[in-house]
Amino acid sequence: MATDRILSSKARTPEEEQANVALRPAALSEYTGQRELIERLSIAMQAAKVRGEPLEHLLLHGPPGLGKTTLAHVVSKEMGTRLVLESGPALARGTDLVAALRGLSKGDVLFIDEIHRMPVAVEEFIYPAMEDFRVDVRVDSGIHATTVHLPLQAFTLIGATTRAGLLSGPLRSRFGLVHHLRYYDEAELTTILIRSASLLRAPAEAAALTRIARRSRGTPRIANRLLRRVRDFALVRAGGQITPEVVDAALTLEGVDDMGLDELDRSYIKALGTTYRGGPAGLETIAATMNEDPGTLEDVVEPYLLQIGYLARTRRGRALTRAAVDKLGAALGLQYNPEAFGGGGGLFEG
Repeated sequence: MATDRILSSKARTPEEEQANVALRPAALSEYTGQRELIERLSIAMQAAKVRGEPLEHLLLHGPPGLGKTTLAHVVSKEMGTRLVLESGPALARGTDLVAALRGLSKGDVLFIDEIHRMPVAVEEFIYPAMEDFRVDVRVDSGIHATTVHLPLQAFTLIGATTRAGLLSGPLRSRFGLVHHLRYYDEAELTTILIRSASLLRAPAEAAALTRIARRSRGTPRIANRLLRRVRDFALVRAGGQITPEVVDAALTLEGVDDMGLDELDRSYIKALGTTYRGGPAGLETIAATMNEDPGTLEDVVEPYLLQIGYLARTRRGRALTRAAVDKLGAALGLQYNPEAFGGGGGLFEG
């Protein structure tokens, strides 16, 4: 399936997630990237320690694989408290959340991943918990109904979401710190890979790690996954040494080109460029041509193509940019048609 591909920004298996745990930084000083967030967090945590209070509630939003869960682990370790992990979809009833909240000790960090998927009935329980450190439990029903106020230990809630727009206004307003995680640049990913290669005991040249970083779509999780694939290839085919040539050979075998595009990305670009002359074309139409799910293309393929400037979303649909055909035209059989601009025709000649 497309969502299981090597360039997916989501963890593909529990085993992979466990492997990622071993590569996580243990302290804020080891965390690479997100400089503005790290500076804000450092100040907030130092102030909270001086006051003897928990850190303010923190909301992290951004694409998957950028380190939201990792930051929750780092915050917990820096504050010297326990981290409790929950998932928004798993909190199906209010009692599920109450059980998690009542188990917290003073200063503990409750991390809720995909918090926007928390049911409304559960969300209502969290408002008094965040503001007044209590939960209100309704006992009985009808005219005999009463509400019991259960006190909680002061805690920190860290919410993570990939869809900040789906978060309700009342919930969002209760977070003291809100930050968007951006994609990482090549230098930051190279720094992360140098540390990961050391932890994996994989001898690697700096130039080789830079080539992996260039193909990692700005995402640390993808960078570490590619590093593990290259490490395995180097162990079997190159005596364990990771060189630029080994990286090229290993990732060519995986179908990943020097821009971090795989077969699904190239198929999308080719379908839009040849069948629809570069666009604009609707997402459903492109998906039908490719025999793919529209949601997969929108969530898995398009974000990176937009990020690198190969795709434009217009009111009339999706369209390829000049940069896309300049880079991939020869390989995919696309030819730029300058006379099409300003007219009613497509952008490219197939």
